[in-house]
Amino acid sequence: MFYQFKKSFSTSLVAVFLAGIVAHGVGAQSSGEDAHLAIENPAELSKEDALRIYESLQRRMERGYAAAQLDQLINYQAWPLFNDAPYISATHGQRYVNSYANRMAHNYGTLAEGEKLPMGSVLAKDSVTVTDEGNIHPGALFVMEKLAEGANPDTADWRYIMVMPDGSLFGDTMGARAAAVAYCHACHEAVADRDYTFFVPEDYAVGN
Repeated sequence: MFYQFKKSFSTSLVAVFLAGIVAHGVGAQSSGEDAHLAIENPAELSKEDALRIYESLQRRMERGYAAAQLDQLINYQAWPLFNDAPYISATHGQRYVNSYANRMAHNYGTLAEGEKLPMGSVLAKDSVTVTDEGNIHPGALFVMEKLAEGANPDTADWRYIMVMPDGSLFGDTMGARAAAVAYCHACHEAVADRDYTFFVPEDYAVGN
């Protein structure tokens, strides 16, 4: 079932956005560093509208994240994309996300129970905030990198990185402010049987 704009909201939001007006003040809630800042009133977008908004922000997002200077993320938007349109993710603060994976993680999304991704696999979810009041702007980039076996047993050898839209690091499992992203692995433990990876929603999976 596709998300749809409310009729009274659709025309005005798209018109405002395409005119180049990007608002920044959004309502949010937080329970501290153990949870994402969650958007209280995310807009309900059709696939077409979500794609249009994302494509209009895409270059700006790429430039912003690149300021983090992380080699793992070079040209991430050229990686295979596993969803056919941005989809809203409750576990990423009610933002619209895209799920990219590098070629090492080619079987991401089809992992069988007990199967693991190889070292060097990188998963990247960029995000866009869209509220039902018409506020639209880039969100954080959420990254998972598979490390060498035994590199970090506490996270099953996954490294979690959260990059803010301006390229600053919110947290890095293997670097600064590791505690700020500790909740990432706690959440992903729910899918430990799939090597701690969540799949794209079925309605948005490429090929469906």
